[in-house]
Amino acid sequence: MSRTAQASPSREILTCKATPMSSAAPLPSSHDDSLRSPLLPPPPAGPAAAAGGGEARAKSEPDKICIDGMLQKYCGEFGPWQLRHFVLTSLAWALEAFHTMVMIFADREPAWRCTPAAAAGRGCEWATTGVCGMEPGSWEWAEGGGSSTVAEWGLVCGEKYKVGLVQALFFGGCMIGAGTFGHLSDSFLGRKGSLTVVCILNAIFGCLTALSPDFWTYCLLRFITGFSTGGVGLCAFVLATEPIGPKKRGVAGMSTFYFFSCGIALLSGIAYLFRSWRELYIASSIPSILFLVGVLPFISESPRWYLVRGKIDEAMKLMRAIAKANKKHLPDGVILALDEEVNENSNDGLSCKDQMNTKDAIRGSLIDVVKSPVTRIRLFLAVVINFLCSVVYYGISLNVVNLQTNLYLNVFLNGVAEMPAFTITALLLDKFGRKPLAIGTQWFSGIFCLIASLMTIHGEWKVARMVCGILGIFGMAGTYNLLFIYTAELFPTVVRNAALGCGAQAAQMGAILAPLVVVLGGGFPFAVFAVCAILGGILAFYLPETLHRPLYDTMAGMEGGESV
Repeated sequence: MSRTAQASPSREILTCKATPMSSAAPLPSSHDDSLRSPLLPPPPAGPAAAAGGGEARAKSEPDKICIDGMLQKYCGEFGPWQLRHFVLTSLAWALEAFHTMVMIFADREPAWRCTPAAAAGRGCEWATTGVCGMEPGSWEWAEGGGSSTVAEWGLVCGEKYKVGLVQALFFGGCMIGAGTFGHLSDSFLGRKGSLTVVCILNAIFGCLTALSPDFWTYCLLRFITGFSTGGVGLCAFVLATEPIGPKKRGVAGMSTFYFFSCGIALLSGIAYLFRSWRELYIASSIPSILFLVGVLPFISESPRWYLVRGKIDEAMKLMRAIAKANKKHLPDGVILALDEEVNENSNDGLSCKDQMNTKDAIRGSLIDVVKSPVTRIRLFLAVVINFLCSVVYYGISLNVVNLQTNLYLNVFLNGVAEMPAFTITALLLDKFGRKPLAIGTQWFSGIFCLIASLMTIHGEWKVARMVCGILGIFGMAGTYNLLFIYTAELFPTVVRNAALGCGAQAAQMGAILAPLVVVLGGGFPFAVFAVCAILGGILAFYLPETLHRPLYDTMAGMEGGESV
């Protein structure tokens, strides 16, 4: 019980005792003065009274504290509650890997062979030139016409461009979806609501893709699937990291990408079991249904989203649950507040709790980001760096097929090879900071890409070039991982998902461009990747360091905090 509640009854008792006496019949005059004298001395007038009243009011009101402060002081930065919530939410990254990388297997060009009749009649003399140089009917797909979309719809020779078209449409959908769900998760849908919607869409349209009657319907369904897939990782990342304290957020945020790499490795096994592209799309969509039913009900909404939307009761209820699960104690005299409200005094007569419960939702948009001189340059740099890194990451990833080994093994090794980069980057993140790592990992990748561009593809140089490519993707995987947590820390809560959405859109544009660079062949692709990586490292010089900096909630809070 607060001091205000304890003091109020005593004043009521004094008033009740005095009222009957004042309304009774007159007493002898000798007692008039004593009866009319006050029971308590009057309060002092002037500045002293105002100061005393303000001090009493301050003692009776709860302390305002921001979410980061509450996590550090009372709830715990990364306890059992955050660990469980982080793992469950990050499982969505595996779903994104399924829906993205499934095109590698579904749209592959399977092995072919000469028909028995053509082989007997020496109709395979031009087999070394590929199927485009052979007579129709003289060859057939070794795994049957339903093994991939290429085999079923004849996407070879003059029709081969359609495979690239499907990939471009998918990433184009991802680009639109990232911006759309980035905005929706910052507004009325919230982080959990947006994640629920994208998983539902993925499950529905992933299964419908398996029923595509023709190529153009397939393109449409892949575009829609890309639209929803673009919001999966974005919403999962923000929802998983926002309840974590500032000292643990960096490492935890970078650990989300292990789930994406594990999803890639797991998908190679699923694709090995389901060789038909239609069966594969259904098999890769079922996990989204399982996630909706078995995981999402146990995931909580972000307390930061509750706070900026004015839902203080929900935010405090969640913070108390976090403290209880972490075996901590959250006092009753503490309440959440936005950055600029912390340590401010009440001027309108309402208690702190009344003010917070009646506060309107704080909103923000990309227009606010562009208007602010602090965030405007950050947004520009984040967009350009995300674009350049995506060109390098996806471009080098596509070169894995040049290993000329089993496709399923190639994809598995591609997913596994990224994990050491994540581990090393996470270990160095809090030691050297975000900015030095962003510069170093990009330049590491750029140097090896530059070396690879100067090598030939003959003899031992072919092996050396492959090694340079692996080291190049190793460095860029660390950068790609770092960019999510770095971009998230550069912007306040009210526009964080919108800013991440812009970065994700730029990355999807880079993903669309990467295959066009790869098809040029020779040493030119590696030269392009080297230029992009080195340029990205130079641009990172102009970003501020966010290590041990607070995660701001509002634009005003960031502008005030960064100006200090």
